Amino acid sequence: MGVSGAGKTTTGLALAAHLGWPFVEGDAFHPQSNVDKMAHGTPLMDADRAPWLQALADQIAAAEARGESSVLGCSSLKRAYRDILRTGAPRVRFLHVHGTRELLADRLNHRAGHFFPPQLLDSQLATLEPLAADEDGVVIDMALSAGDQVAQAVRLLGLG
Repeated sequence: MGVSGAGKTTTGLALAAHLGWPFVEGDAFHPQSNVDKMAHGTPLMDADRAPWLQALADQIAAAEARGESSVLGCSSLKRAYRDILRTGAPRVRFLHVHGTRELLADRLNHRAGHFFPPQLLDSQLATLEPLAADEDGVVIDMALSAGDQVAQAVRLLGLG
C-alpha cells in the first residue's frame, strides 16, 4: 500500500518473486472512468474507489478460496478501503511503502507512461490514513533499494 509513486509495483513484484507468489497489479482493476478522471487531474472520491476496491477484494477472495497467497499492489489509502479488502481475505496483511513528499514528487515527475499525474500527489497524501496499531501490517522506507525493502518486509512480516 501507499500513495502513487511510492514504488508499490516495484516492491510488490520483487516481494512476489522472492516468495514465489503471483503479483496482482491493482491499477489494472480500475474502471476506465477512474483512469480518465485521474489522467485529467481529478482526484478520486470514495464512490469512485468503491467498485474498484470490491473488485480487488473479489480477486483476493478467489485466490484465498483456491488456497493461494498473492501480493497485491493497491494504494489502500484509508482504513475503510483496507476494511473492504479484508472482506475478501480477512487475514490480508499490509506493507505500507512510505517516504517523503519530496522523494514521491521526484519519482512522479520522472515517471513516464502512467496515467497518474504528479499534481494529484497532495490529494493522496491528504487522504492517506497510516496503518492503525490494530491493523496487521508494517511500514517500510521507499528510499531503500527494492532488495532491502523485500528483506525488511520478509523479516517484519515473518515470511522468511
